[in-house]
Amino acid sequence: MNLLRIIKHPAFEWTLLLGIPAILYLTGWHTETIGGLQRMILATGIIKADTEQNQTDSSPDADYNVNLQTLDGKDISLKELKGKVIFMNIWATWCPPCIAEMPGIQKLYEQVKSEDIAFVMISVDENPAKAQKFIKRKEYTFPVYQLTSKAIPQMYASESIPVTFVISASGKLVLKHSGMADYNSDAFRDFLRSQVSK
Repeated sequence: MNLLRIIKHPAFEWTLLLGIPAILYLTGWHTETIGGLQRMILATGIIKADTEQNQTDSSPDADYNVNLQTLDGKDISLKELKGKVIFMNIWATWCPPCIAEMPGIQKLYEQVKSEDIAFVMISVDENPAKAQKFIKRKEYTFPVYQLTSKAIPQMYASESIPVTFVISASGKLVLKHSGMADYNSDAFRDFLRSQVSK
């Protein structure tokens, strides 16, 4: 009876209402929790990258002047990937929508990695070790890079993350999608594969 009275007391309700978010924030689990909730939204299939709006002959030429570094310190340029389809995603460990779409990107990577499609996952975390720890903990196997300078070509600039780009094998920027999306779909895999021959 006393326990029921305590649970129904407004102070207890306020403690829960404020305490749970505070604990999640202080422990750093708020990003994972919000990302998990957003992942449930992605699982409904509501949010997908719109590949059809980007299917035009007037797609701009991609800018390959992007210098990257692997998380273990190896320098690479986007120029080295010319002739391949490039799936490029800009993300961070502190970004819940980025975290939400990662499992789908990993599944997509596993299904198309042997093809002529390169994955360029660019972490904008200030500390590369944080991104490396996150990738290792989640057991993601796609390649992760950091920009070697803060400058990025204007065509890849975005006010928000995640943002995803697809560059065709012929060097055209055929997709830009801002915000999270479920990329692990038959339609998106077909779209990626169709860019190999374009």
